[in-house]
Amino acid sequence: MSTSSLAPHAFVIGWPIAHSRSPLIHNYWLKMLSLPGSYEQIAVRPEALTNFLGNFASEGFVGGNVTIPHKESAFALCAGTTPRAKLLRAVNTLWIDGGKLQGDNTDAAGFLASLDADAPGWDERCEKAVVIGAGGAARSIIAAIMSRSRCRMTLINRSRARGLELIELAHAIDPARAIELLDFSALPDCLAGADLLVNTTSLGMANQPPLNVDLTPLPDHAVVADIVYVPLETELLTAARSRGLRTSGGLGMLLHQAAPGFARWFGVAPEVTPELRALVARDIAGQS
Repeated sequence: MSTSSLAPHAFVIGWPIAHSRSPLIHNYWLKMLSLPGSYEQIAVRPEALTNFLGNFASEGFVGGNVTIPHKESAFALCAGTTPRAKLLRAVNTLWIDGGKLQGDNTDAAGFLASLDADAPGWDERCEKAVVIGAGGAARSIIAAIMSRSRCRMTLINRSRARGLELIELAHAIDPARAIELLDFSALPDCLAGADLLVNTTSLGMANQPPLNVDLTPLPDHAVVADIVYVPLETELLTAARSRGLRTSGGLGMLLHQAAPGFARWFGVAPEVTPELRALVARDIAGQS
């Protein structure tokens, strides 16, 4: 990459990275907005992350996205981070300011934008939320829900230690928030009266074990969200639709979390349009 180029260049890094749809999204926006620049995916091994982040500016990049498994490690390497990234201790968006690496986390905002679009008013009746999983994605999801609702929360996770870590983070946001940690075996019982159910795990993803959940106990007004986007409609979402429940899939979160980074690197705020959603959906359907 030539450092003499005036057009901004950005990236997404991960290990592996071939599955990423970020180049499709960002290059679509560049084309639609008639902007110069490029966005590419780069495979970076965990042991090479420090070197890459210390040198990407000299390679002509203005910044980029970070995906699995680098979000927490990249956070630790940033000289400065936004308050929400500091809260979550993970970043997915990077840029250089004053010669120093800066980081943000747009996952929570992306989840909320997607949920608002798919299930308007979900937060007006959310008194109980059930979140499955306690990994990196669950951090953003729980922070997002807490920012918009005073609901009590139930966290379902097989590892009690990981679950307790997430509850500690949540209580750092709101010490008075009611949160209980339960094993998967308790999931059917805790769905009774739940207004929102969110799967933050990879269960149900293509080539992963299924997420077997009986949604019968959920009330008729409940909303079911799944951050998995390959396949576009997981078995969890299909089951929810068959019950007549409102649903929100992972594609919306993927698209909305990308917009803030694009605006920062290329100087124009992009829109998540039906055309973009259809483009990425066709790509996923063709490869899943």
